[in-house]
Amino acid sequence: MFTEVLDWLRDLPPAGLIAAAGLLVFGECTLGLGFIAPGETGLFILGTTVDSVPEFLVMWVVTTVCAIAGDSVGYAIGWKLGPKLRQTKLVRKHGANGWDRTTDVLRRRGAWAVLIAIFLPVLRTLMPAAAGTAKLSLRKFLPAVVLGAAAWCALHIGIGVAAGEAARQIERAVGAGSWIVLGVVALAVVVVIVVRRRRAKTADDVTS
Repeated sequence: MFTEVLDWLRDLPPAGLIAAAGLLVFGECTLGLGFIAPGETGLFILGTTVDSVPEFLVMWVVTTVCAIAGDSVGYAIGWKLGPKLRQTKLVRKHGANGWDRTTDVLRRRGAWAVLIAIFLPVLRTLMPAAAGTAKLSLRKFLPAVVLGAAAWCALHIGIGVAAGEAARQIERAVGAGSWIVLGVVALAVVVVIVVRRRRAKTADDVTS
């Protein structure tokens, strides 16, 4: 069952898959869209279609560029609108406390806070605009974003590649019991999400 889904994805035009990955990541990195377009999940799923080094490199480069572009857009929005963003309905509904902590940490920690926030749920979506609001200089923001975006994209695509290959190998081994593969992969995804959320909460508690 699971490999049938993977095969269906692999049959889609490669350019379409790459474009979808790029759009998902751009949405994840732009203020507000990360709550709607789960870039991490998208990279994980699309990463399962990659079965060669060139494909990995192309998807990695495209998504990294899109992540940097998305972060830059969010940064520009925060720089221009500043504290007004704190009063928007979206921020108040999904992450007012996270916004306050993020801007505070960015003012105190600068580029290091950018790097850390990139790998944390919620904070990742809020970080670019919060950095602009905090008036973090571009010369500090951009290098941290480039490094963090490259590592973030490589990590999640790599997880997807590993999961896809493992699913194919296991399904070939178990035959009719392929539903077990889907259960294992789903459980792994849940565990990753829970762990990340706990780490994010711990980080929030430390910074508060």
